[in-house]
Amino acid sequence: MDSPDRADSSDRAAGDEAPLSVVIADDHRVVRTGLRLLLETEAGFEVVAEADDVSSARHYVRAHRPNVLVLDLNMPGESSLASIPALREEVPETQIVVLTMQDDPAFAREALKAGALGFVLKRAAENELIEAVRLAAQGELYLNPQLGARIVVEPPPGPPDGLSEEEIEILRLVALGHTNAEIGERLFLSGRTVETHRIKLQRRLGLDTRVDLVSYVLDRGLLER
Repeated sequence: MDSPDRADSSDRAAGDEAPLSVVIADDHRVVRTGLRLLLETEAGFEVVAEADDVSSARHYVRAHRPNVLVLDLNMPGESSLASIPALREEVPETQIVVLTMQDDPAFAREALKAGALGFVLKRAAENELIEAVRLAAQGELYLNPQLGARIVVEPPPGPPDGLSEEEIEILRLVALGHTNAEIGERLFLSGRTVETHRIKLQRRLGLDTRVDLVSYVLDRGLLER
């Protein structure tokens, strides 16, 4: 029979394992509440902070250094997708799982290329998020199965509507949420030149809003190029 001291020691050892810490970033409070409940009902998970934009997410990640950041892809202000490389560089021990409504495989490809280790669709979060967060914390990849099957589809041949490759790249990067300055840096152009190109392209293609531009890019498969 174990002595009381030995039993107490065993209990402490079993409880010494730290919970898997998570920061949730989503601009909708009701979504954050649901995600927190989903994660914290699972043994071994702890939500240490909630953010409603990218700037707050970066602050909480630096402050808490969680195992995983669950990052909504579509929030107002700074682009979530464009922020992933900086987040990974600032706090490399924090892995990133993207959570989004966007089921276009190009967004998944761009997120993984940027440094995310998980890509989960919001409609499947109840079934997939726990596994995605756990795998990401272990340094392993999780990709929504349906997107995984579609991500190998070849891009459509040839640029549409007489667009040049540079014009297509500007449209792609705008749709992915990059700023004019970020696009200019990638294409060796000034931010003002990028803005001029974007305005001319929107007029030429009859795209009144950014939503129209994103729809155009998605409908023509330009994210797959």
